[in-house]
Amino acid sequence: MPNGEKYDLVVIGFGKAGKTLAGKLASQNKRVALIEKDARLYGGTCINVGCIPSKRLVMEAGAAPQEPQEQPRFYEEAVRGKTELTRALRAANYDKLVKVGVEVIDGTASFLDKNTIEVATAGGGSRVLSAEKFVINTGSRPALPNIPGLEDNPLVYVSETMMDLTRLPRRLTIIGGGYIGLEFASLYANFGSQVTILQHGSVFLPKEDADMAAAIRAVLEAKGITVLTEAAPQRIEGARVYYSKNGREEALDGDVVLAATGRTPNTELLQAERAGIELTERGAVRTDEHLRTSVENIWAAGDVCGNLQFTYISLDDSRIILSDMAGDGRRTTRNRGAFSYALYIDPPFARVGMSEAEAAAEKRNYRVVTLPTAAIPKARVLKKTEGILKAILEKDSGRILGAALLCPEAYEIINLIKLAMDHDIKAAELRDFIYTHPTMSEALNDLFAL
Repeated sequence: MPNGEKYDLVVIGFGKAGKTLAGKLASQNKRVALIEKDARLYGGTCINVGCIPSKRLVMEAGAAPQEPQEQPRFYEEAVRGKTELTRALRAANYDKLVKVGVEVIDGTASFLDKNTIEVATAGGGSRVLSAEKFVINTGSRPALPNIPGLEDNPLVYVSETMMDLTRLPRRLTIIGGGYIGLEFASLYANFGSQVTILQHGSVFLPKEDADMAAAIRAVLEAKGITVLTEAAPQRIEGARVYYSKNGREEALDGDVVLAATGRTPNTELLQAERAGIELTERGAVRTDEHLRTSVENIWAAGDVCGNLQFTYISLDDSRIILSDMAGDGRRTTRNRGAFSYALYIDPPFARVGMSEAEAAAEKRNYRVVTLPTAAIPKARVLKKTEGILKAILEKDSGRILGAALLCPEAYEIINLIKLAMDHDIKAAELRDFIYTHPTMSEALNDLFAL
């Protein structure tokens, strides 16, 4: 076995789980190294090119001027503010780890065997590190579809590069009708861009109930966003996208194209086979419920596992790994409760647990309750009355099986519903709870009263 500098733990990747684990063990006087191939990604995808900068721009877009002549300058200033924010957070994340004794190494790691890695450092050299334990936290990257003219096209962006665009596009074409594409569509429409979404499939938001998908589509179209389903891109020339629809080829002119067609795990540089680490068919690291890989001293966390690709899931992954490393293993992927997520369109959409379609497929004895957003006093205060709140309740017990919210502050209310679901708090208790007024959460009084 190759010899190398010895550590108690080596973390590959500066994402949410990785930095949390590195900081925790270093504070316990363990010798910890954290490897990151790109110093611009200290803190991970979320802080630098994901949820934090995009939500900052979402907030800025909500205050964008309506006068077309003022929009480009406002947008440029918003991007500048976003960049300053991510720079500050990146530095804070680095300083926090160094302060507790983590050695941050700039470079690309690859396994030599299950106890040793080689790091090709940013300075052009290499180091060999050995450790008792490893955590793979290399994240994911945008997956590019095989469309002629897409790669190496200066007018085609992905989610991670789009937010560095300092000039507001007058016309934006988005390839992909998933959650990332819709969020950027809403964001840029609010800034003043003319947005068109090309979706290959025939069903808009197929993972959501048809009524909620229709409500979301109506909200987007009210902003002037065009949604074209069954539109399959064929090739791209500059910012002109040729696509097929109904057996005919059409052309769509634009200023910029955003490819928003999902993400893929970053495993290609790991040389995982040298350590005996199994990968899935899609190239993700295969893990068990404790996030152990096929090698007993190596764990994986976050997007690289190919499961739920959210920062808060990555944080929970760190708790699961810490539990397993401590020897109790009580926390697992199977007991983290109902899964919730939010889509930061305007108004935002959030969901937790089962959809109505899923409840019907499982033949649950359920009932549906709904409430229009316009019936909520706080929504009227905010002048944001579009949308609907929906919940799926078990008839006999009153348990909440799931909820979908399209309303202001949906991303906050959904946490309260998840907490109730995880702790078996019935809908009647949320119905009778005393909320402050006026708030969006008090809508649960009326939603569950029906």
